[in-house]
This record gives sequence, C-alpha cells and structure tokens, in this order.
Amino acid sequence: MTPSFSDSTQKPASGSGTSPDLSDMRPDDWVERWLPRSWGPYARLCRLDRPVGTWLTLLPCMAALVQAADGWPTLFRIFIFSLGALLMRGIGCCFNDIFDRDIDKKVERTRFRPLTSGQITLKNALWFVLAQLVVCAMLLLALNEYSRWLAIALMPIVIIYPLCKRFTYWPQVVLGIGFNWGMLMAWSDTQNSVPLSAVAMWLGAVLWQVGYDSIYAYVDVRDDKRLGLHSTALRFNDKGKIWISGFYVATVALWVWAGSAMQMGWPYYLVMAGIAAHFSWQMRVFDLARPERNFMLFRSNMGVGVLLLIAALAGTITV
Repeated sequence: MTPSFSDSTQKPASGSGTSPDLSDMRPDDWVERWLPRSWGPYARLCRLDRPVGTWLTLLPCMAALVQAADGWPTLFRIFIFSLGALLMRGIGCCFNDIFDRDIDKKVERTRFRPLTSGQITLKNALWFVLAQLVVCAMLLLALNEYSRWLAIALMPIVIIYPLCKRFTYWPQVVLGIGFNWGMLMAWSDTQNSVPLSAVAMWLGAVLWQVGYDSIYAYVDVRDDKRLGLHSTALRFNDKGKIWISGFYVATVALWVWAGSAMQMGWPYYLVMAGIAAHFSWQMRVFDLARPERNFMLFRSNMGVGVLLLIAALAGTITV
C-alpha cells in the first residue's frame, strides 16, 4: 500500500533533527483531515495544501486584468485566468518535483514531498501532469489567438525552471518570468496588444519575485551548498539584504512609471507608497541567521499582491 504523508513523517529523514524543523509540509493540515487518503498526495504534489504560491501567481494577473480593462474585468475572464493560474502553478510544481525527486529527499525542507517520500509513483505523477495540461489546453479555447501563442511560449519556461538551479545562480529570474506571465496574457486577451507600460508592470513583478523568492531560497542554503545546487541566495551570500533591497526598489520604480504611463489616478501612488513601506519592513525583519523567519516573510508577500490589486482598482476607478 502506498504510504501516506502521516506515515512518512514518522520516519527519520536526512536533515531531520535540525532545530527548527524547516519541512514545508505538515501532517495535520486540511489535506490530511478532509481529503480521501488517496487524493492527499496529488493535492500536495500540485501544492493545493499551500495556496500562497497560487495567490502570488493570481493577484498580479488580476491587477493586470483590471488595468487592461481600465476598470472591472468581466467575470468570465476572471474565472478563466483564476483557473489558469491555479493549474499552471500546479503544473510547475509537478514538473519541479518530478525533476527533483532524487534531490528532495536530501533537503530538509522538501524531504516529505509525495514523490521523494514514495507516496506517488513517477508514472502516476506524469499522468497527473498530463491531465492538468489537458484542462489548460481546453482553457485556451476561451482566449484570443495572441494569448494562445503566449500560453504556448510559457510551457518551455515552466519545464526548464526546475533544471536551472543545476547550472545558474539565477533560477529565481526564470521562475519570476513564468510565474507572472499571466500579466502579459491579461493584456493580450483584453486589448489584443501588450503595451510598454504593461511590460514594465510585468518586469516589476519579475523583480519582486526574484526578491521574495531569494528570501525563501535562504532556507535551503546549507543543503544547496552540500548538493552543488545554485540559487540567488548563494549568489548574494551575506549581501542578501542589499541585493533584495535593490530588487524591491526597482520593482516600485517600474510600477510607478507604468502607472504614470497608464494614467492611473492618484490613489494608485498612495497604495504604491504602502507597498514600498511593506518592502522596507521586510528588509528590517529579514535575518540570514533566522531561516524559519523567512517562511513568514515569503508568505507576507501575498499582502503585496493584494495591495497591487487594490492599487490597480483605485487607479482606474478614480480616473
């Protein structure tokens, strides 16, 4: 019988015994309590148990939909892009775990993931990815031709990302490009064009993600060094606060310029000031010696996503 997550957590694993416990899966969450036992590993494989990543994909996309529509987007478009964000994030996570199944068992944070702990076979994981890809292909029928081609262009980025940490210190850049691709598609589907200001908003989101995912990457620094893997955290080393601050400053600058180019109303810039204040707080709290704190800082960026959506709404509705 295939072991469940709760079974696997009872076994000692490489990296266990470290304080604090940095495993990114918990045996007492809603997946374990509410889903059928056979469904749980699949929910964890596509990260339904940790929706923060989905929100970090969706919220910038929703902001782009608002800006592209110059107000409220249609409910149909909100539905299509929400489902697309959920599926693409899940597909990306599946590819990540498939490629890293032999590495994850040696990393404290990932040692209990479904593939590496034997809860799912590789064959079943591949079938699960295929099923998600089929649903995504059906969603393309609801988009215009421009957006379909953009969606097709996204797939190589999603597939190559998990391999990047094997040969570059900048996998977070590839992740940011793919994670925020929906912002470009929001414009292409709404306006049938992607203006320079929309590209600037997207670039700002990419740099934002490089910043917050670098904070997250510091959790794995010890294991990545041991395994010969790469990340921006290893590239920045003890200068992480300086580098990440620079990315956050560039993010705000791009978003402010883009807002001006789109002729956003004054409340947009007020919310941007709030985002800048949040970034400043993150850098005050960020501590290279406190990896467990980095989880909290990573999750706090969902608040930035909410503020970005509020800024888009405030800037368009008040014009």
